[in-house]
Parts: sequence; structure tokens; C-alpha cells
Amino acid sequence: MTPVSAAISRLSALYLGGIGLTFLFGSDALLPVLIAGYPAEGAWLGQLLAAAWLAAAVLNWNGRNTVLGGVYGRPLVNLNLLLYFIGALGLAKSGAGGLVTWMLTAPMSLFALVYGVVLLRGPFDSLTAE
Repeated sequence: MTPVSAAISRLSALYLGGIGLTFLFGSDALLPVLIAGYPAEGAWLGQLLAAAWLAAAVLNWNGRNTVLGGVYGRPLVNLNLLLYFIGALGLAKSGAGGLVTWMLTAPMSLFALVYGVVLLRGPFDSLTAE
């Protein structure tokens, strides 16, 4: 059985890696669709954001065998909680009601909730021990 921390970290890494790769290679086409009037020459901003998302994805993937919460897993939980919480608030506050915006906002809100619970309740991996 997969520990809870490993499942959360893997899902987070896959989600961040997916949107990171999308923005890395497609920011010149994606940003003008998401933001009305955004110049195509500003693709560098999307690639900079992609670098941050990919770095967080790699950190989650490398920490997938670490127990989230506790002493050693707390920095990973804090990073993800801030990333997802601030990202979800920013997207929700943006006023853009498009499908793509909500496809980003919903998972970010869910991950923010999960990492918030892990931060406040501690690791759940002891529940999976046999």
C-alpha cells in the first residue's frame, strides 16, 4: 500500500510538472489566450513561472518518500501550501472566468486544502502501517 505522503507528493509533482511543461513550451501561445491584451513578446514571463513550477515539481518528486509533516517534512509542506494557496487565491481573484482558469484553480484549491490539513494535523502515514 502506498503511504499517504507518497501519493500526495506524486500527484503534486505530476500536476506541477504538467502545467510547468505546458507553460515552458507554450507560454507564447497560452498567455495571450489567458490574459486579454497580453503581448506575445512577453513569453519569457510564462517561462519564468514554468521554471518555478518545474522546480517545485522536482522537489516534490524527490521528496515523495519523505513523510510529510513532522520535523523533516515540514519545509516541503510549507512550500506546497504557499504555492497552492497563493496560486488559488490569485486565480480566483483574477476575475477571469474561463474554463482554463477554473481548470487551474480547482486543483490548486484542492491541493491547498490537502497541504493545509497535513500542516495542521501532522503526517497520516502512521494510519497506513500494518
